[in-house]
Amino acid sequence: MTTPVFPARAQSSAAIQPEAAQILSLANEARAQDGAAPLQWDAALAAAARQHCQLMAANRSISHQYPGEPDASERAHQADAHFSLIEENVALAPTPAAIHNAWMNSPHHRSNLLNPDVDHVGIAVIAGRDGLYVVADYERIVVVLSQSQVESKIAALVKTSGIALQSDATLARAACATDDGMPRAASGPQPHYVMRWQTAALTQLPQELTDKLVSGRYRKAAVANCPTQGEEGSFTAYRLAVLLY
Repeated sequence: MTTPVFPARAQSSAAIQPEAAQILSLANEARAQDGAAPLQWDAALAAAARQHCQLMAANRSISHQYPGEPDASERAHQADAHFSLIEENVALAPTPAAIHNAWMNSPHHRSNLLNPDVDHVGIAVIAGRDGLYVVADYERIVVVLSQSQVESKIAALVKTSGIALQSDATLARAACATDDGMPRAASGPQPHYVMRWQTAALTQLPQELTDKLVSGRYRKAAVANCPTQGEEGSFTAYRLAVLLY
């Protein structure tokens, strides 16, 4: 199977198919009734959904993956979507309302649609001889940030403990890029503790690091972000390191 070519990520809500917009509206009404936040549109995810929807229409069947086709997470990754969680609903029905009702009456599909852990969606609809073929991909989006932006977010979390931040991140970035071991400075103060981790969420620190920060044993910290290591697959994550002095 040839690799599909996806359109640019940016897309205004005006470009959403009317049927897809109706399915999104019905989903958000159901989520509001269930206490979940509304889903926002992700054009990259919609592009991935459309590639798969075209295959469903061509095969005149509904499936989450055809022979030789990447799975939903890889399709989304190829379309330049960035996420830490992804789910998919597919359907064939005569109208958007019928599709929504079918999903709401299926425990698995209902769970995907109402999941409070997802916040964005991409929906594709193709009219076929048998009805409307529909793919809805739901995700928890990961905002793509620069190295300095990532480091600033982690530094802000560290600073809440009252520990001062070092402006020079050179040693911390070197430590981030290695898998283990205590980094050693060529001169000046030596770090006494290092924490390395990978995550998609930049809103909290690992508990072990938090415990160290409030222990009273450390006075300064250095924060670093570097490329991820290991097999992250199609999911987006950040690799981080914090040195304590």
